[in-house]
Amino acid sequence: MKILLVEDDKRLRKLIHDILKKEGYQVIEAGDGSEALKLFYEERDLELILLDIMLPLFNGIEVLTQIRKYSEVPVIMLTALGSEQDEVKGLNTGANDYISKPFSYEVLVARVNAIMRKKIKENERVITEGNIQVNQLTYEVKVSEDVIDLNRKEYQLLIFLIMNKRSVLMRNQILDHVWGFDYNGDVRTIDTHIKTLRTKLKDSGQYIHTIRGVGYMFDSRATQER
Repeated sequence: MKILLVEDDKRLRKLIHDILKKEGYQVIEAGDGSEALKLFYEERDLELILLDIMLPLFNGIEVLTQIRKYSEVPVIMLTALGSEQDEVKGLNTGANDYISKPFSYEVLVARVNAIMRKKIKENERVITEGNIQVNQLTYEVKVSEDVIDLNRKEYQLLIFLIMNKRSVLMRNQILDHVWGFDYNGDVRTIDTHIKTLRTKLKDSGQYIHTIRGVGYMFDSRATQER
């Protein structure tokens, strides 16, 4: 897991780098605010940023403000002991946590590991199939990084299809699971919802295959209708 460490004190930066490396993390470094933003824009797989408040060129709050325009990557601010105002500014700007200097090996590792455990747990709740990404914690659905608007039934339908990917689902199965066993409407309502869902999913709507005379199947590996 990759961490961006932003600290202008070379000795402290090396110390933190060595600690994190010992814990098994990959660390990249920046010594000022400008370099921090450059690395943030270049490195698309950052899992955490350790960000000092007092930095040359751009301070930590300014760097965090720019980061939050584009990403929700976790950020731990490094602040001076007793600098309550900086801590409040950082948290209000979007920091996830802060560590006051000087700090111990144990405190640094504990704070970083806590953020990483939460990150791993959140990642486990994100489903990715082809160009479709579903966050089951926030109910957000993205297609090629664009957020799409699904109503409750469309969301439940998509989840049921994905969870049973590459399995043929009969209309009655879909109806019972998504609409409920007590639904008395027309089974063909599924076809209407599938059509709308395909349209909203754009090109990825092709992942939903029609199995003629039976029902539907979700498969992101192929796009031909069956």
